[in-house]
Amino acid sequence: MCGIAGLIEKQLTEEKKLDLTHRMLQTITHRGPEASAAYSEGVCALGHNRLKIIDLSDTANQPFEYNKVVLVFNGEIYNYLELRQELEAKGYRFRTQSDTEVVCAAYKLYGDDCVNHFMGMWAFALWDKNRKRLFCSRDRFGIKPFYYIKKGWDLYFASEYKALKALPVFDGKLNKEQINRGLQMVWSVYRDETFYTQIMTLRPAHNLIWEDSRITVKKYWDIQLDQGNSNLSWEEKKEKFQTLFTESVKLHSRSDVQNGTCLSGGLDSSAIASVYSTLLPDTPIKSFSVYYEDDVDERPFVYEVVKKYSNIQPYYFSPSNQQITDSFHRVAYHADVPVLGSSFISQYFLMQLAKSEGVTVVIDGQGADEYLGGYLHSFYRVLGQLFSQGKFLRGSSILNALAARENFSSQKKRDFLMKSFVSLFSNEARMYSLEYSRFDKYLKSDKKSLVFKDKSSDRFANFLYHLLLNSTLQTLLHFEDRNSMAFSLESRVPFLDHRLVEFAFTLPREDKINNKAETKYILRESMKSVLPQAVYERKDKKGFVTPGEVKWLNGPLKFLLEIDYDRFDWLHQQELKQTVENYKRGDTSQAALVWRIACTHYWLKHFN
Repeated sequence: MCGIAGLIEKQLTEEKKLDLTHRMLQTITHRGPEASAAYSEGVCALGHNRLKIIDLSDTANQPFEYNKVVLVFNGEIYNYLELRQELEAKGYRFRTQSDTEVVCAAYKLYGDDCVNHFMGMWAFALWDKNRKRLFCSRDRFGIKPFYYIKKGWDLYFASEYKALKALPVFDGKLNKEQINRGLQMVWSVYRDETFYTQIMTLRPAHNLIWEDSRITVKKYWDIQLDQGNSNLSWEEKKEKFQTLFTESVKLHSRSDVQNGTCLSGGLDSSAIASVYSTLLPDTPIKSFSVYYEDDVDERPFVYEVVKKYSNIQPYYFSPSNQQITDSFHRVAYHADVPVLGSSFISQYFLMQLAKSEGVTVVIDGQGADEYLGGYLHSFYRVLGQLFSQGKFLRGSSILNALAARENFSSQKKRDFLMKSFVSLFSNEARMYSLEYSRFDKYLKSDKKSLVFKDKSSDRFANFLYHLLLNSTLQTLLHFEDRNSMAFSLESRVPFLDHRLVEFAFTLPREDKINNKAETKYILRESMKSVLPQAVYERKDKKGFVTPGEVKWLNGPLKFLLEIDYDRFDWLHQQELKQTVENYKRGDTSQAALVWRIACTHYWLKHFN
């Protein structure tokens, strides 16, 4: 895990290019504190900060040169050992034990198609010295970040905003439309847009190529939604899911440093910890959990996992009010964007705990909710689809089961039914636009339309697809990366093995959300033999919740509510102020929005 930076510039001297590259690297030393270097040739300069994970020798440091290509690489190629064997069989030779060298050799053999041979997470830039060509790529789900600025045919890129903000070409112009999306939609990114008009993000599963003074961006992978359902039996599907998931956890555990696992007590993290412990029964495995006594305390479920697997060594942390106050600025600094939810502060403390216990790699549970129907609002699409097919009894049965489990009030149940009927007549673009329209009263001018292309006639599949690649997951991965790298810690997410995701999209809705309203059904059933009974039977969906939006904002983070509304000059400031004043008087119905307003103000004040 590392930080990368670089540029293509035809006007600058080599000395100046190297100076700018080192300047960018200095802003992201936390991403790779163990080695830092830069390379320049012709119009290209590449820089790298290294956190040593695979092959700890200095021979594997970057920028790494191999047979006339030079690479800076952030991430891990988990199947690098298998790829290395294939490449050696074709005559390629290696001087290190690193996955970095495998990336270079794979490019030499396969060209741009090399990325289709990788299983892992990555953001890299490769300078082809013979062709005078820069080849950049980002992994299929956008686990690792890649930002860039285009200026004419010049190109500047880095792992974080702050590196690009250190450049003389950075103009600081805010993307106010994206700030609005962050305030209402809770998105850190939208398509290739960021919080600055000048900074763009390379989208998941895309390559960026600079060649002959031209920059092109190409998609290299996608999820196929209309491939039809798997013809396997239920038992065969469970077995295949279990096999793919177990293989993913096994590959994600490869490293030459100490690993650990995040453990919330929920289904996803418990499945990872249970499989991990089963694969390595004689290896001590450190687990990390954050809790809030008398508020959000999942330790009873964590205890069940620890009791079942004696090789797990649990570590717990509950931040004090003073620690929350003292840490907020550092959290906000590393985030690069407004802290869009209080759960990201909990995640920061979780990563801090792991680092304090000598761990360099943590395995985390991001991704399962997005493609297995783990979120409550998945049911709007499920019910809407059933109603559109005339299956009113089945839809009503699922709604009743959900309402009973979640203890819906009569009004909540009616609201849920109404939103489900709205989804019957609306595609994903329309559904997201309706949610965004709730922000209209704050706007002085019209907003841009949201673009979410239909990939299938299946409403539920479309919803899951966009959760993964265009909305919720992209924000979660943003904070996963920033909070872990704040402590020079690598975070791995085995649910985002593309083979597992591709298989999940061949499964019918009933395998994800069954007719008893049980979510992530195939995960639960395929993991039944390894999960503690209490976790297997758990049906509630907590998420990474905290007491933040109410207790923290009225306590240790109350200073955030001192807002200079003039900083929101493109919005109706009086409307914003009224929302915050209502909150101060005890109306917490808009607590999440007030949190985002307060944190966005803090970001505007301190980081712009």
